[in-house]
Amino acid sequence: MQPRNMSMSGVVDLAAVKAAGEAKAKAEQARAEAASRAAESGGTGPSAGAVPPSALVIDVDEAGFERDVLQLSAEVPVVLDFWAEWCQPCKQLSPLLERLITEANGRLVLAKIDVDANQMLMQQFQIQGIPAVFAVVAGQVLPLFQGVVPEQQIRETFAQLVQVAEDRFGIIGIEVDPDAEGAAPAASDADEIPAGPHDALLEAAVVALDAGDLGGAVQAYKNVLADDPGNTEAKLGLAQAELLARVQHMNPQAVRTAAAENPRDPAAQIAAADLDLVGGHVEDAFGRLVDTVRVTFGEDRDAVRLRLLELFEVIGADDPRVSAARTALARVLF
Repeated sequence: MQPRNMSMSGVVDLAAVKAAGEAKAKAEQARAEAASRAAESGGTGPSAGAVPPSALVIDVDEAGFERDVLQLSAEVPVVLDFWAEWCQPCKQLSPLLERLITEANGRLVLAKIDVDANQMLMQQFQIQGIPAVFAVVAGQVLPLFQGVVPEQQIRETFAQLVQVAEDRFGIIGIEVDPDAEGAAPAASDADEIPAGPHDALLEAAVVALDAGDLGGAVQAYKNVLADDPGNTEAKLGLAQAELLARVQHMNPQAVRTAAAENPRDPAAQIAAADLDLVGGHVEDAFGRLVDTVRVTFGEDRDAVRLRLLELFEVIGADDPRVSAARTALARVLF
């Protein structure tokens, strides 16, 4: 695990980032101050600098990146989770990352970055697909992994990250005070929102997705839509589940080779577009299918057009990339 200096030109000013030696000195000073406070209080009670467990998982944007990630990384390794709302694998990985970060009890912090809202950060980190996970230690970036990986592998990676931070930079993390977490007020009966008629089926679909049962999720969403064809949540969920089911057994290299060698083959381009979308390359997926519609006719063209409309459902009608692709499709068709 070799760190590299992060170039964030146009996003943050790296002159503000502590050098490794300064980070180590700061960490040592923080430990000394914590020890002094503990001695003054008789060794009991939370440190004045302790944070609640909820502070270990934060949402970060481009404007706050320097403060919330680069500067913080002088005190604790910051794990970066690049995700998006439409990314189903992200929904599997992110809760696992949050749980493991919380278990680390202040030795790591998780910074969640929505790539749709922070395109510049995505470009600066050269993200090729999501979910993508990096770490920042003393202002230096460590690429960790991309995609969904087994829990044990993540645990081992995090353990190595903690070791690197301590051995190389003297960074041992921040103190956590579980008692600092404010208790959420109990909801009164009047505040409770009654469950909708399809909540149980929607919940069953989510459970099936989490368990990797894509067929079960598809059927659960279809059951909702059979009674309520306009259910937005079910339509989105069905589109995502069907997409994942299509790509789960694909050989990515073979699919991309076939698409490159057969630019007019609808099936090859449709398969490659599915992979593009799952990998986070939304514009590539849409552009590929619009270009294929341009060079195909009859049933082939209809098949490509319909798949493009299905991918629009995965992303959501309000997304500006969908609007742009709809306009491009209209130009090709008419």
